[in-house]
Amino acid sequence: MADERGSSANVLVAFLSGAALGAVAALLLAPQSGRESREQLRGYARRAEDNLRDLAGRAGESFEEAVDQGKEFVDSKKSVLREAFEAGREAMKHERDRMRGEEQG
Repeated sequence: MADERGSSANVLVAFLSGAALGAVAALLLAPQSGRESREQLRGYARRAEDNLRDLAGRAGESFEEAVDQGKEFVDSKKSVLREAFEAGREAMKHERDRMRGEEQG
């Protein structure tokens, strides 16, 4: 699941990068004044910044979710190991008591 999230983020970053490069190329090749081009570039830069902030926020949320899932996983495995340890201890005690009973009897 983490690989899928990483792949989605990579695709999104690649898409945004391609869109930004395409916009810059279009502006450089467009028949308009330098001032108009600079204003357009500023607009694209602001939108790209907003998109990157949004992406960073979502990445942070995904990271927090993954950490929470990891903690839950570790806690569940601790519980399983604790139960297995207790069962082993009980089995050992039972076997020890059985062996003592055989020695006495």
